[in-house]
Amino acid sequence: MTNSPNQPRLLTHVKQTDKEAKQRPLSFAVIRRLLGYTRPYALRRNTLIALALIRSVQLPALAWALAAVLNGPVLAKDWSGTLWGAAGFFLLALSTAVVFHYRMRLALELGEDVIHDLRGEIFAHLQKMSMRFYDTTKLGRIISRVTSDAENVRMGVQSVLFITLVQLGAMVVAAAIMLYYDPPLFAVVLAMAPVLWWVSKFFRNRLSAAYRATQESFSRVTATLAESVNGIRVTQGFVRQDTNAELFGELVDNHASYHVRSSKLQAVFLPFLELNSQVFMAVLLALGGAQVLLGVFFAEYAAASPIARFESLVVFALLMPQFFNPIATIGRQYNDALTAMAGAERVFGLLDTEPERLDADDAIDLPTIDGRVELDEVTFGYLPGKPVLHGISLTAEPGQTIALVGETGSGKTSIINLIAKFYLPDDGRVLIDSYDTKQLTSHSLAQQLGIVLQRNYLFTGSVMDNIRVGRPDATDEQVIESARALDCLDTLEALPQGLLTSVGEKGGNLSLGQRQIVCFCRAMLADPRILILDEATSAVDTMTEAKVQVALARLLAGRTSFVVAHRLSTIRHADHVLLLDNGEIIERGSHNQLLEQAGRYANLYRQFIQASEA
Repeated sequence: MTNSPNQPRLLTHVKQTDKEAKQRPLSFAVIRRLLGYTRPYALRRNTLIALALIRSVQLPALAWALAAVLNGPVLAKDWSGTLWGAAGFFLLALSTAVVFHYRMRLALELGEDVIHDLRGEIFAHLQKMSMRFYDTTKLGRIISRVTSDAENVRMGVQSVLFITLVQLGAMVVAAAIMLYYDPPLFAVVLAMAPVLWWVSKFFRNRLSAAYRATQESFSRVTATLAESVNGIRVTQGFVRQDTNAELFGELVDNHASYHVRSSKLQAVFLPFLELNSQVFMAVLLALGGAQVLLGVFFAEYAAASPIARFESLVVFALLMPQFFNPIATIGRQYNDALTAMAGAERVFGLLDTEPERLDADDAIDLPTIDGRVELDEVTFGYLPGKPVLHGISLTAEPGQTIALVGETGSGKTSIINLIAKFYLPDDGRVLIDSYDTKQLTSHSLAQQLGIVLQRNYLFTGSVMDNIRVGRPDATDEQVIESARALDCLDTLEALPQGLLTSVGEKGGNLSLGQRQIVCFCRAMLADPRILILDEATSAVDTMTEAKVQVALARLLAGRTSFVVAHRLSTIRHADHVLLLDNGEIIERGSHNQLLEQAGRYANLYRQFIQASEA
């Protein structure tokens, strides 16, 4: 994000650490790969190319036909010929409109087809990526690959290629006609072309910079607006309405200044470009007029009749726009092509990112298990050479509940990441019923494993839809039975529309406790042999916790469970409690045993009791 010296303060400070290139040089390898996405639509693509070539001939042909009518029947005062010429010109213009319609329509359809396939490929690829990818990649970058970058690719496919082909073809055909009529005069026209190109490039570069600054300032406005709406409770709670309104006003003023600057540049560029065209036309009239009237400048054409020289001048006057106008258009398309290159490189960079291989080539499917889990001298780190777990060993027998306790960063989540095979250990083994997870397929392990997270994420849809995520083929009765088994069916049926109640965006229509119960029902419906609960009740209020605890107890019954919790009340009945510190297990035993040891765990529990009584 570009920051101007007078950029106003934001509501919150956000540091931009990675700026992505807006444009990239043309790459034939990328272009070839992009064109590969048009292969399934080869007929449409080839038809488009043919239509573009036809239109590139039609545009200068219209100007030439008009010149032919003026120089022929009109100059000869042939009324019948003029009418026939007008009719022919109309038919040519009509065919041009028809070709233009289908060229635009087919281009839009081709662009949509390509972007549809590309977005589908991106989404499918994202489903294969490992948890490490999502832990290290910003969400905004992932979304931009599917949205803005893909849209830039669409622009390159449906616009840049075919518009450039039309404009370049029209320019070549116009040049060929002018060269045929009067080569010396065409040499003068050709000499003026670099001037128009330089003027167009000069202003286009400044306009591009101004537009980028305007877009970035607008992004700051929208981001601040979204932040303000999401944080409205905090804003009103701390009476910051006037302060935030003042800061937002500064942002809007800043955006307006960028917008005015780009508008001023455009207001100079377009009239100046038009003036250049008129100046060139004046030069043409002066030289061509002198040639017609006096036969000077080009001695080899002095012998030609004034009529012939006049006909050439008319042809040049009508064809010059067909020669000069594409220069500016091709320049804009070149800028768009560079933007499309940047988008395509980022999209292909994502698609070329190989998913981390978690399954061995000879990995087997995990058969139905009893649920014994063992970590044998496991060492693990998210970054090479920086382990977060050091020689962890633990055993959970089928049906046991293992509680993981410790401060943030002690290694609790890392252990469950290894059990779920989101990551593989650097050293040691993770065993499920004596099967090393390295030799198991991730899919088969996930089918016998359930996870309930601290952030009880709900998808847009009804309560029943969200419970069915645990088993997509479950019937309505099976969904209801999962809630009944947890003794929380009454809670869900009390919702405005029962289990058909819409949960809203991110579950916003439900309370935290209700969301947690939905997630418990989801896990219950999946009926996993191994259950992981990561801070599953930390966000639930004390009154709701009693109801949740009943559901939790029923959910854990008969399953091998790993419970991560800061609230020690949730793990009193665990078979084993493991206290972690800096990636090591420093205390282990039952709740009562650890209290008797009067160590770190006992101290944590005393602090918890004191906080509860305060």
